[in-house]
Amino acid sequence: MKTGANLLPKPLDLERTNMNIQQIMSRTRKALENYNMIEDGDNIAIGVSGGKDSLSLLYSMASIQKYYPKKFKVNALLVDLGFENADFSKISDFCDSLEVPFHVIKSDIYEVVFNIRKEKNPCSLCAKLRKGAFNDYAKQLGINKIAYAHHKEDFIETFFLSLIYEGRLNSFKPVTYLDRSDLTLIRPFLYVSEDEIISLVYNYNLPVYKNPCPADGYTKRQYAKELINKLDEENEGFKNRAFKALEENLI
Repeated sequence: MKTGANLLPKPLDLERTNMNIQQIMSRTRKALENYNMIEDGDNIAIGVSGGKDSLSLLYSMASIQKYYPKKFKVNALLVDLGFENADFSKISDFCDSLEVPFHVIKSDIYEVVFNIRKEKNPCSLCAKLRKGAFNDYAKQLGINKIAYAHHKEDFIETFFLSLIYEGRLNSFKPVTYLDRSDLTLIRPFLYVSEDEIISLVYNYNLPVYKNPCPADGYTKRQYAKELINKLDEENEGFKNRAFKALEENLI
């Protein structure tokens, strides 16, 4: 299976977004400090799937961990959905290079969703089962916080999805306490754009690989992404203004 930057579109402006890990770390640290995401002794799990966002977040958090004044641990957790011939060796090697423990959570989610339940719209059930498996395993490891790699555009897209399909003005929160699992969810990529992540993947050849899920394709989120990109093309700076407006209401 192909890996790395060759699976991704080039950033819209590669020179402007020619990001290095220090710049991504600076943006990550800004979110950590602005929203008090880290406390001494935190044991943090990052869910990695082979996607660009989670691998970039893992790289940034593992690098910050080495010098951050508050001491915390980083773990990489991957939920194995049960696809045949799944190969996680490149992700494992990447975690080894960062000196981050890598845990593969075995599951039969693919079998349940596609063969037993035969879901016509499988994404919702799959996400629910993945989160359940991930959180249960994290608790077994003594994890107290989990980090999601939602970036700046994800916050904007979620707002549009909520508005269009639910009639609500809502988006992600930077920090959320999950009372059912007694875990705290943090989103350290709040200030990182998708183009900057893609640039980082190109510059450092992170081991990204294509999602093997047969349901992977056009979604409501993709529709929102294209709508926002069009608005940004027609109204220069729209994304930044939209994010600024959202950030005032994120707490």
